Amino acid sequence: MTAPAAPLETAPPPRRWDPVVKLTHWTIVGAILANGLITEEGSTPHVWVGYALAATLALRLIWGVIGPAEARFAAFPPSPARALAHLREIAQGRRSQHASHNPLGALMVYAIWSTLAVIVVTGVLMANAPAEPKDLVAAPPAAVHSEARESDEIGEEAEAQEGAEGHGEEGPLAEVHETAVNLLYVLIVLHIAGVVFETRRSGRRIVLAMLPGRR
Repeated sequence: MTAPAAPLETAPPPRRWDPVVKLTHWTIVGAILANGLITEEGSTPHVWVGYALAATLALRLIWGVIGPAEARFAAFPPSPARALAHLREIAQGRRSQHASHNPLGALMVYAIWSTLAVIVVTGVLMANAPAEPKDLVAAPPAAVHSEARESDEIGEEAEAQEGAEGHGEEGPLAEVHETAVNLLYVLIVLHIAGVVFETRRSGRRIVLAMLPGRR
């Protein structure tokens, strides 16, 4: 009597992402690269790339409500308790399949989205901040001519001081914006490291599944 054949290991099911998820993912990646490496901070292209980023993020959030099952927020709710359980699973060498992001990946996704929202909001507020009007005081014509000569002598210093004052007023927004951008870079590095680790651990082709034309 022959011994029964050993059961074959089944390959993990392929990760499936719909076209909208892929489009928004790579558009956000492109916008971050463009504003981080190509455009000049505060320039018109920088601002318009920021608007495109805002529109793309909004589309992805809407798709998280009306999109297919694996793209919806319900498929990967943010849960620190589930993330801790997932860490214990990793430590014990166990693997479980997830239709969408695993619990740790879900926390990372929400962290990135939240940071992007802060970047977009502060960027839009800075781009649309009204210019500070100059204080005008009525004066007779003779006084105007006298003050004009004096202003010519110290014009550049006055402009520099004015610019410094305006900078100070938008300082908190700029500081929050810059801090959020730096935090985003840290999250991106952690996200990439997590994708590499999970690909090696689970055998699922996570990056390939996000490429256009792949299912």
